[in-house]
Amino acid sequence: MQSAGKTAATSADGESKTWIEATIHVQSLDSEEVETAFEELGAVAITYSDAADQPIFEPPLGTTPLWDNTLITGLFTDDFDSTMIETTLNSSLGLQSKQLKMSVLEDQPWERSWLEHFEPLQFGKRLWIVPSAYEPPDPDGINILLDPGLAFGTGTHPTTALCLEWLDQNAAVITGGSVIDYGCGSGILAIAAALLGASEVLGTDIDPQALEATWDNAERNGIADKIILELVPDNDTKAPAAADVLLANILAGPLQQLAPQLVPLSKGPIVLSGILAEQLDTVSAAYIAEGCVEVQRQTSGDWGLLEFSRN
Repeated sequence: MQSAGKTAATSADGESKTWIEATIHVQSLDSEEVETAFEELGAVAITYSDAADQPIFEPPLGTTPLWDNTLITGLFTDDFDSTMIETTLNSSLGLQSKQLKMSVLEDQPWERSWLEHFEPLQFGKRLWIVPSAYEPPDPDGINILLDPGLAFGTGTHPTTALCLEWLDQNAAVITGGSVIDYGCGSGILAIAAALLGASEVLGTDIDPQALEATWDNAERNGIADKIILELVPDNDTKAPAAADVLLANILAGPLQQLAPQLVPLSKGPIVLSGILAEQLDTVSAAYIAEGCVEVQRQTSGDWGLLEFSRN
């Protein structure tokens, strides 16, 4: 399966190109058949999107679930005949009325257009996430310079926001201490901890791309000297030394399974997020079983955060 955003290009002579988009409302169609039709026509990119705001949380391993109401879009260069694309798709797939939408996509600087959707965000009293297109709204605040990228974590998701707010509220606990950011993604929590005064932050992840993103973001924010990064393969049994604070913003399933490994990694607070609100009790029980005491829980929309102390 190809998956791509709207990343336009320019022609060999440097002139801007326009693009042709063909979007099919899948409904009862076979998604692989639609994708194959796009590929055979010569689409340069194929994207799947949700047509009805139906989130998919924690699908089983090895599965690629689709939304009940899915849109599949094929992107074509402007030297294609849009009428030919429309006629071929209608004929080969037997499309119903209004199931196919054709449109022209004008070229533009997509990287800047993407950034326009992200504005500075405040968490707690002092902590800010500031994209490069903006000046810090509060020059005296704790400003994390961060643009959206491939690794998860820009502060816009409730789970990340809950963690950032916890960090801002607990700066006194973090200052001068060590922190583990387990599953660091873009490094946003590790960087926030370092900027709030942590003396050392260990960021771990199973994805090398996440570690690369974390390092780039740490350098950009001038705290790379405080950051240690470690790749943790799925079968790794080596545990780092315990830190003063443990942060893990992943998902409920892994958090439950990892409870015996994560609890010994903190001498102080254990802060967990990435948990759906209805899963909080189950995750909490797993850590209480490992000798922890639940200190507090916070929710934002459908998501929640748990804080534990070692008993």
